[in-house]
Order: sequence, then C-alpha cells, then structure tokens
Amino acid sequence: MKCELISVGTELLVGDTLNTNVQYLSRELSLLGIRVYFHTTVGDNPNRLEEAVRIAFNRSDLIITTGGLGPTQDDLTKEVIAKLFKRELIQDEKTKEDLLQYFANREFTMTPNNLKQTFIPETAEILFNPCGTAPGILLKEQGRVIIMLPGPPREMTRVFEDAVLPLLKQDNQQLVISRYYNLSDIGESATEDRLLDLIDAQVNPTIATYAKMGEVLVRITANGRDENEVNTLLDHYQEIMLSRFKENIFSFSKESLQETVCKLLLEKRISVATAESCTGGLIASQLTEYPGISMVFGTGLVTYSNEAKINLLGVKKETLDTYGAVSAETAREMCENLQKISQSMLSVSVTGIAGPEGGSEKKPVGLVYIGVCFNELTDVYHYHFNGERKVVQQKTANKVFHLIRKTIVDKSK
Repeated sequence: MKCELISVGTELLVGDTLNTNVQYLSRELSLLGIRVYFHTTVGDNPNRLEEAVRIAFNRSDLIITTGGLGPTQDDLTKEVIAKLFKRELIQDEKTKEDLLQYFANREFTMTPNNLKQTFIPETAEILFNPCGTAPGILLKEQGRVIIMLPGPPREMTRVFEDAVLPLLKQDNQQLVISRYYNLSDIGESATEDRLLDLIDAQVNPTIATYAKMGEVLVRITANGRDENEVNTLLDHYQEIMLSRFKENIFSFSKESLQETVCKLLLEKRISVATAESCTGGLIASQLTEYPGISMVFGTGLVTYSNEAKINLLGVKKETLDTYGAVSAETAREMCENLQKISQSMLSVSVTGIAGPEGGSEKKPVGLVYIGVCFNELTDVYHYHFNGERKVVQQKTANKVFHLIRKTIVDKSK
C-alpha cells in the first residue's frame, strides 16, 4: 500500500511551527508495513491544496492529511476535498451535540464559527476527537482512502491511535513485528558501520537507526503471515545485535537512557546523590522527571564555585589550588565526600568547562571529569566533548547516566 502524507498550514511552510506530525505518522505507519512514499506540505490556499490532493490521489492508495479542519476561514481541508470529489457538506447532529457539550463542560462561550466543524462530506465516516473540537474524517473514493486528521499534535495522535490505527490493522493482511534495541556510548555512524552488511542486504527484516544525543535506537522489523516464522527471523537478528552491541544495549524498547537508569535504581533500591558543577543541576533535573524517584534520590548539589565545593562538599583548598576545579582529583573528592554527606550507595560528581570561554591549551572547552563512587569504590573518567555550551552539558549528563548504569551492571555481577 502506497501512502502519502499531506500537511496543511502556512505556519509549517514559513517555519513558525515544527512539523512533528509527519514524523509520528511515518513511524507508526511503517510499523504496520505501510510504506509512506511522499510527504507534501501545502499552505492554507485552496487551489494549491486541491492540486496537492489531486496529485496524491493519482499516485497513492492511502492519503492522510493533517490540519485545516478547525473553525476559522483558512481551515479549508475538508471543503477542498469535498469539492474535489463532488461531495456535499452535511451537518452531523451527533458532532454538533459533542461540540456543544465540549464548550459547556469547559464553561466557554461558543462562537458561531465553531459550527463549521460539524459539517462533514456526505458518505464520510466521522473519527471522534476526544481532545478537541474538530473530528477526523475518513472518506473512500475509487478504491482509495483519504483520512483527514486535526493539526494539533495532541489531537492528531489521539484520533489516529483511537480511530485510525484499529481500522488500518484490520485491513492489513501482513503480520508486522518490530523489536527495538536502544544503545548508548556509541554514535549513529559507528552503529551503522557495525550493521552495514545487514543493511546492504536487507529485505526482510529491515533495519532502521534513529539517533538523538547520547542514544541510538535500532529498530528491526520483520513481516510475514506466520507469527512463529516472523519471530524466528527476529530471534536470529537479536543474536547478532547481542554479539555486536552487548556492552551498548541498555534497553530492548524505546525507553530512554534516563528512564532505564531511574527504573534500575528503583528496582535495585540503590540510593543516588549528585554533585554538579558545569551541568548546573541538569542531571538532578532529569532524574526528578521520573515518577517515584524520590525513593532513591535525595541529594542533589550544585557546587558551581570553588567556595561551594569547599563549603558544601569539603573539597580541600589545596586540591583546588594545586590541580584546579576541573581535574580528576577534584572530581574524586567531590564524589567521595558527597557519598559521606548523603549516605547514598552511589554518588556522582561532575566538573568541567562547558564554554564558550574559560578554556586553555591544557584544559580546553569541553573537558569534563566525572566521578562515580559505588559502595566506597571510586572511578574517575575524563572526556572531551565537542559542541556549544548546552550540547556539552547534555552530552555530559548523557554520559553520567551511561556510567551509572554501567557501574551498577558491572559491579553487581
């Protein structure tokens, strides 16, 4: 099945709004074995929108539009599509009731233009939107399917998952199964290089890599009609992944490194404390994003100045004078003293030069020392991260989470 996504909205063309809808839909559709061949973005112009839909209709089996279903005059998607396929717009009483109830529940006054959203092309199927006022619409024409979804990502996602996904799964004759391998401490290019022989020869399963800072997600997708055969294929590829990335795999899901580490700390009841200099509390902040982490995380210190390192962590003045704040010796004292202060099983310290200023020939911008103390045994690591200030800080935080996990796994064997 060939699929095309049409994003409607001038704000997308001029760059005012990031188009996350196409990323989400392309990913979800590929998991169903539906190939997205084209992405089209068009402004709020009826003539250009009609041309885009006409082109898509002539080359694709499934067309999904996002945006242009709202109450304002520039919301024209269903009007243009109804006109193109000679369908009259008819007010749907159930949609009208839902709309009136939506505003009543929120004690908002509904302006008359909102009723525009209750008109649906004749013979079309309504896709209920529980998060907003504009319903999705499904229209069949000459063996092709056109699905119109609201533009706001939260609404689009909910309508797709609640109403569209079940229909697509029902019509899809192929069984499609994906397995995920989330990697840390390795880049996307290095990951691809280790998998190049498989990628070059891929037919079934297929391999895709997705990178974000500090992580690489590998998705391996197989399809077929027999579940056992599909899983046998995936089992073979899992053996390959384990042999090539055993030290890098931190999760067999799309779960982030931070989520995996927080879950590990909670499962093993390992208390943790942080002392941060160049990251300014970023690590502690990311820890506290995880619900329930207070069970194991109680102390997070930001000791940005030398005085704070001395007064709060007990780092010796002689250490700072001799080796400097950015040094293995300072990172070690920060880490070990923090463990005594916090009484945590695992403590982490970070000190470095995030930039853009403050570096020298001996200690360049991006130099970072990380101390990890676990069960009174301390390891100090040093790295040189490239990038602007925020990038260096985030790379440092990612490395800390990698080291926390590695330390627990290695020293718990």
